[in-house]
Amino acid sequence: MTIRKILHFDADAFYASLEIRENPALKDRPVAVGGRPEQRGVIATCNYEARRYGVRSAMASATAMRLCPHLQILPPRFELYRSVSRQMHEIFAEYSHLIEPLSLDEAYLDVSDSTQCNGSATLIAREIKQRIKEELRITVSAGAAPNKFLAKVASDWQKPDGLFVITPDQVEAFVYQLPVSRINGVGKVTASRLKDLGIETCGDLQRLTEVELVEHFGKHGRQLFQAARGIDLRPVDGTHVRKSISVEHTYQRDLPDLAAVQAHLPPLLEELRQRCDRKQLQDDVVAKRLVKIKFADFTQTTLEQAVNPYQPWDVLDEFSRLMTVAWHRGGKPVRLLGVGVRLRDTSGPSGPQVQLSLFDD
Repeated sequence: MTIRKILHFDADAFYASLEIRENPALKDRPVAVGGRPEQRGVIATCNYEARRYGVRSAMASATAMRLCPHLQILPPRFELYRSVSRQMHEIFAEYSHLIEPLSLDEAYLDVSDSTQCNGSATLIAREIKQRIKEELRITVSAGAAPNKFLAKVASDWQKPDGLFVITPDQVEAFVYQLPVSRINGVGKVTASRLKDLGIETCGDLQRLTEVELVEHFGKHGRQLFQAARGIDLRPVDGTHVRKSISVEHTYQRDLPDLAAVQAHLPPLLEELRQRCDRKQLQDDVVAKRLVKIKFADFTQTTLEQAVNPYQPWDVLDEFSRLMTVAWHRGGKPVRLLGVGVRLRDTSGPSGPQVQLSLFDD
């Protein structure tokens, strides 16, 4: 098997770093980007100074302010972030034509065939990091490894502004001591189930056969079996396929009942229609309708429904029925509503449908 050279780049506190770059007076101060506390906003990202106080992404802004009263919360400027992301990708493209973006601030590169820096993945990663620092005035962390799984783990190993390399001959020893929580898809629930089986590292995980893992975890068991051995055969895929389109809104005051939820559905659906129109979305590529409710106690539920191919996707009555069923799952005041559509896989004439993440945009 040909040994691949995969790089993973992840910008450090991307939004916050750019805001500090634009306003140097914010340097060395705790900074976050997100919504206002009085408007029930949420933190999108924060710099490392803010993280020392316990501030984290996806945290309610009001909670963040309680942890760090002098936290500077700035509104997001996505045009700025997209512009700098494009500049990063222009740099990436000088080293490889195989680039897989994961978000504005994160991407894989396959440099297996690159002739830059004498073909050294380590030197390429180092040079890209230096160019981004000099030309864009932000830092990125990088990982180099024989596959995507390990490259992503490596980029997070020495954050911020780190570069960590896992060579093919180091894979076995590195993976053996790697906590299972580092495996993509292993969240708190799966980690807890693994711990109940006496498994905390990939070395522990190697004691179970693939059959045993499938018995415990279904299809995910096969991924666990391979990850525990440092195996990941996924190619770097430069073809970005949109998976879904959605909109959601957090309300300043909780919606008290189902009637209030239904009253707020039409403008939310209209916003979704406008967004789909801007992206020139055709009816025949919509596979499912989606609704999301987050209740006042922060519990949440999602629900989806296959779209009749002979019916427009944006039928208000259908979204209303979905929202009703979803609300009855909690039957409590609501702080957030979301609606969206999941799209069909049109990458091939008869390609298989893929499982898509909810509200992935």
